Amino acid sequence: MSYRQAKHDEPLIYELTCDDAKEIPIPSDLLPEGLVRKQTPNIPGLCERDLVRHFVALSQMNFGVDSGFYPLGSCTMKYNPKINEEIAALTKASTIHPGQPISQIQGTLQIMYELQEMLAIITGMGAVSLQPAAGAHGEFTGMLITRAYHEKHGQDRNQVILPDTSHGTNPASAAMVGYDILTIPSKEGKVDLDALASAVSDKTAAFMLTNPNTLGIFEPEADDIADIVHEAGGLMYYDGANMNAIMGKTSPGKLGFDIVHLNLHKTFATPHGGGGPGSGPVGVIKELENFLPAPVAAKCGDGYYLNYDIPDTIGKVHGFHGNWGVFLKAYTYILSLGADGLTQASERAVLNSNYLRALVEKFMDVPYPGLRKHEFVASGSSLENDVRTMDLAKRLIDHGYHPPTVYFPLIVDESMMIEPTETESKATLDGFARALENVVNEPAEVLHDAPRNASVRRVSEAEAAKNLILSYKDYLEFQGGSRV
Repeated sequence: MSYRQAKHDEPLIYELTCDDAKEIPIPSDLLPEGLVRKQTPNIPGLCERDLVRHFVALSQMNFGVDSGFYPLGSCTMKYNPKINEEIAALTKASTIHPGQPISQIQGTLQIMYELQEMLAIITGMGAVSLQPAAGAHGEFTGMLITRAYHEKHGQDRNQVILPDTSHGTNPASAAMVGYDILTIPSKEGKVDLDALASAVSDKTAAFMLTNPNTLGIFEPEADDIADIVHEAGGLMYYDGANMNAIMGKTSPGKLGFDIVHLNLHKTFATPHGGGGPGSGPVGVIKELENFLPAPVAAKCGDGYYLNYDIPDTIGKVHGFHGNWGVFLKAYTYILSLGADGLTQASERAVLNSNYLRALVEKFMDVPYPGLRKHEFVASGSSLENDVRTMDLAKRLIDHGYHPPTVYFPLIVDESMMIEPTETESKATLDGFARALENVVNEPAEVLHDAPRNASVRRVSEAEAAKNLILSYKDYLEFQGGSRV
């Protein structure tokens, strides 16, 4: 085994001391008396040297897309071109403030406006808002638009229908807006049209669908699905988490959807993970444009401005206008690739997925026949000696690979969702397949003890769920024994 992750006995930053650090006094007359702290804040007193070494040590114990293959299904952990980062880090881009006068941020507004227009073309929508800060935030925004639309038309619709292959955020987002959730079963991994037809009613507000779905299967009867929902008076909502599979080939608009959210931090190659940064723009058909969050970037002659004049707007869903740094990275990515490049990215994502699927199905079960799009789901249900999919995932870490998503989607027993993305080479896919095959054939006692070469050994997930340590205060309480 050649891979071994760095492991440092690194204390928490609050536990570090620096005996040669010097405090820099701040003259008290620089601030009004009412803003001066009465007590010194509880922050670490470290010099730059020790601060840098601390975070470098932590980074060496981490794993990211710059470290190696990261086939986390449904998360599109593709390699992020560094030109995107360089553009976003330019001084003129990184030092502006959303409170500046419009006259001083014309370039910023132009980029936002053009990004809105490009995303509208890619999705086949009539208009786009950039405000939502993440995919689930985009779903929530889409559900607010759905509710406002039906209320505008005097309709009392309180149900949102989902297939059992949906992302978990779909029912959560709809429920947060106050909708009752109705889940219908799949048929051979796709939407059961008969079940959908039986489920829709005059209470149906929307049908939320990911296409291709979380099994990596494209829903070929999308037109029929849209007809059923629309005839019942509902709206079609497109979860754009898997948009990476269809860019340039088709669009949610062509498939009959009315509302769509995108994940710029997935499809358009901006770094994500660890809670951010993200961006979940929402696109709508022309009929729903007046319900978008306000403001949106707009153009008047040769100038740009923030348009607050949206008659039926649901209001703001972000403190300002969205995550500007993510916009700029996605904007750079789209311009770098162009229309043909985006299409080729999807083609390569689908090719990589099916190539890897053909290798993996030689030694693991892959439910549902046929080609996949950007990802596929294998199953460890036939593993023996009390070996589970989680054991395979943990052992892959010892081979230098980030584990795929496990136990999702729920409709596949002992599932392992693998998304290789378009940015990986054939050699990487071959190496991963060999490693996974080796892991499948290793003794149970080895797998149950994995990972062995990582910075952290296997933790008790049940204990971690019971004792959430999300702050230094939580940590002190846990260390002191006041939390069990």
